[in-house]
Amino acid sequence: MKVITFGEIMLRLSPEGYKRFIQSDKFNVTYGGSEANVAISLSNYGIPVEFVTKVPNNEIGQSAINILRSYNVGTRHIIKEGERLGIYYLEKGASQRPSKVIYDRKNSAISKSNINEFDWDEIFNGANCFHISGITPALSKNLANISIAACKKAKEQGLLVSCDLNYRNKLWARKEANRVMSEIMKYVDVCVANEEDIEKVFNIKAENTDVEKGKLNIESYESVAKQIYEKFDCQIVACTLRTSLSANDNKWMSLAYDGEKTLQSKEYNIHIVDRVGAGDSFSAGLIYGLLNKMSLEETLEFATAASCLKHSIEGDFNIVTVDEVNNLVEGNASGRVQR
Repeated sequence: MKVITFGEIMLRLSPEGYKRFIQSDKFNVTYGGSEANVAISLSNYGIPVEFVTKVPNNEIGQSAINILRSYNVGTRHIIKEGERLGIYYLEKGASQRPSKVIYDRKNSAISKSNINEFDWDEIFNGANCFHISGITPALSKNLANISIAACKKAKEQGLLVSCDLNYRNKLWARKEANRVMSEIMKYVDVCVANEEDIEKVFNIKAENTDVEKGKLNIESYESVAKQIYEKFDCQIVACTLRTSLSANDNKWMSLAYDGEKTLQSKEYNIHIVDRVGAGDSFSAGLIYGLLNKMSLEETLEFATAASCLKHSIEGDFNIVTVDEVNNLVEGNASGRVQR
């Protein structure tokens, strides 16, 4: 069993605690990125995983590789070349003040990749699953073409292809996202999205829903999932559903549709420590469940519990074990000290 993920790992710079950017004279340094986050989650669950990317051949690029290796993520397909590692700045929100992200990733090493640099036949040798997100093809036209080629090759080789739509309006326009992601979705078996992605990428709107006001209509998301399933002939469409009460307090659940039935997970009340990477931890949970032949209901509950726990952990990475996730699935949600 082996999973391949492909994307950008970035340097993350954050003010201490809940300070604003303009208050800060120092930043905490961590690393993160959608597909790297998925890789680290899966490695924590005992799944062999390789992360494919391109980083500059300098100490910063090597530091990113080192952090991946520290979590036993395979790095042998990482290319060391290019001018810089992408950076993002995160200001954590509190109460009614939302979190804020500023990207500094233009001309990053991976964005300058060309299609001949990645030997997908070699990369996919012995693999069972390939995961990518909508962030990667958004980084450059070349990466859009590389992402499409990777998904096509993975499908040809019989891998389970997983894709998180992950729309980022700071990276590309909706029209371009629709064009590229429509091509990628031809090869996708498992589609993951949140309450905004499907509308912004494919213009399929959940009725009677307003994410800005924290109003969700579950039945309408069932309809949205079915429309995506039928449009692209996926095996599974899974949606994370967030009800935002404030920057600190959310409700969190999910649903999945497999062509026959729609399943809903239990809902969690979450007090947030760090929400970045929650969707990635959900994707990793789905992949873990599917590769281990869990039922769709078991898989959905595992993925939702895993992503619930991610909200309690600083940084992008979901540093939890299978046992910790299963404890929450089984109802141990009190947060009492374990002795």
